[in-house]
Amino acid sequence: MAMTVSPVVTEACVKRVVLGVASVGLVLSAAVAAFASPVKGGIPRLDTEGVRFSGAKYEFNRPGINHGAFEWSGLLEDRAAADGHNVYVEVKVHGHEWVRYYGKQRSSVRLHKSNWDGAQRYTGEARLRVCRDRGSLRPDNCVPERKFSYNWDRG
Repeated sequence: MAMTVSPVVTEACVKRVVLGVASVGLVLSAAVAAFASPVKGGIPRLDTEGVRFSGAKYEFNRPGINHGAFEWSGLLEDRAAADGHNVYVEVKVHGHEWVRYYGKQRSSVRLHKSNWDGAQRYTGEARLRVCRDRGSLRPDNCVPERKFSYNWDRG
C-alpha cells in the first residue's frame, strides 16, 4: 500500500523552510553589518595659546580593516604666526608611546593619520592632544589630552 502525500502539505512545508532560512539570513547579515561598521565620532575643537585643531573626527576601524587602527583627521593651525614656534598633534595608542605629527609654521595643515599596535587585532584605546612646540628651554603648552576608547569584543 503506497502512501501519497498531499501537495498542500508539501507546499506548506517548503514555504516554512524557505521563510525560516530567509529570516536566519537576515538576522545573521544584520549582525555582520553591525560588527563590520567602524565606530566613528567627532573630536571637539582643541584650542590653546598659539594652536588650534578643528574640524576633526576619528574612527576605530574594526579588526582586519586598516590594521584595526585608530584613524583620525583634522585641521591643525598655527595661530601665533609671529612667535616662530611650530605646532603638533600627539597620539598615543594602547601599549605605545606618544607619536608626534608636526604642522607647518605660520600656516594650517590638514592631517589624516592612522595609529595602531601591530601585536593586537584592533586598537581599543587612544589618546590625543595638541601642542605648541616652544623649544627646549620652555615647556610646550598643550591642550589636556582627550581619551577615546571602544571595545570590539563587547560591542
